[in-house]
Amino acid sequence: MQVIYGINPVLEVLKRNDWPIIKLMVAKGRGGEPVQKILNLANEKRIPVDFKDREYLDRQTGCKIHQGVVGFCKEFAYASIDDVIANRHRDLKNNVILILDSITDPQNLGSLIRTAHCFGVNGVIIPTNRSASVTASVMKSSSGSARYTPVAIEVNLSNTIEYLKAKDFWIYGADAAGGQNMHTLDYTGNIAVVMGSEGKGIRPLIKKKCDFLLSIPLKGKIDSLNVSVAAGIILHEILGTWDES
Repeated sequence: MQVIYGINPVLEVLKRNDWPIIKLMVAKGRGGEPVQKILNLANEKRIPVDFKDREYLDRQTGCKIHQGVVGFCKEFAYASIDDVIANRHRDLKNNVILILDSITDPQNLGSLIRTAHCFGVNGVIIPTNRSASVTASVMKSSSGSARYTPVAIEVNLSNTIEYLKAKDFWIYGADAAGGQNMHTLDYTGNIAVVMGSEGKGIRPLIKKKCDFLLSIPLKGKIDSLNVSVAAGIILHEILGTWDES
């Protein structure tokens, strides 16, 4: 059973029917308008609600950041790569997909999914190994956006990239050390952006599969960005060029 927690993640899941909450737990004495919305939705959907001491919720979630609201669901349902391709945003003229290589920090994965959702990305692709999976902490970090942006999990990212190329996608890899200035590249057509871990970046084999390597020009004394921030900058650049053309 999947555990999700936090007001916004639980509220977003309650609004949808594709990942139903089986039961809810709310901390005793927890009030406020957002919590009342959750309780009202639970009542409409006939979802049982247990009121427990906050310490009990701490044990259920393994943390203290649940905001007094915990939901229990079936396991997260991953999308297929074809589901991701088919999910183009209606306001974008081309497809754009985010591929995540070796993102093992759940906070980063959640933030990246949230970033992808905010920029209208078709969906996110993660590998089976060397990656965080969609869990309660990821759902909370994504502010519930993992319910709106399809996430596919693939055994072999190298083969996935070849599949996308066959579907007329250009592959752009983020490479802080050796990429071209992102402002100089042409972003015509369907695009998949590959982001690697903050420490080691994209793995060499995946890097070789990229059609282009790009970097973000920086002027500070610290030459690195959080991976979610970097993804947001790159996606903004790509979508900005589409708006101008």
